[in-house]
Amino acid sequence: MMPGGLSETKPATPEIQHIVNQVKQQYESKQDRTYDIFKAIVYRTQVVAGINYFIKVQDGDDDYVHLRVFQSLPHENQGPSLVSFQSGKTRDDPLTYF
Repeated sequence: MMPGGLSETKPATPEIQHIVNQVKQQYESKQDRTYDIFKAIVYRTQVVAGINYFIKVQDGDDDYVHLRVFQSLPHENQGPSLVSFQSGKTRDDPLTYF
């Protein structure tokens, strides 16, 4: 993968689900509601001064959202931060830069 470019799309791992769990409250506060389902499906990464994660998340029976989450470098000792999201997605929508 070239620095600054997006990785290929990969199936979500337990590590990615952990990141999603950490930003769930940030997402819920922006949407002003809670979600019973919040399951990572696939993801892509972008290496910057840290890592941007682009993650497709199932947030309802047939509802999906794309999250962009920034994880700073380890020495900065900060958790992941929800940068942006795109709601109204489907399971088949491609995960692209936004």
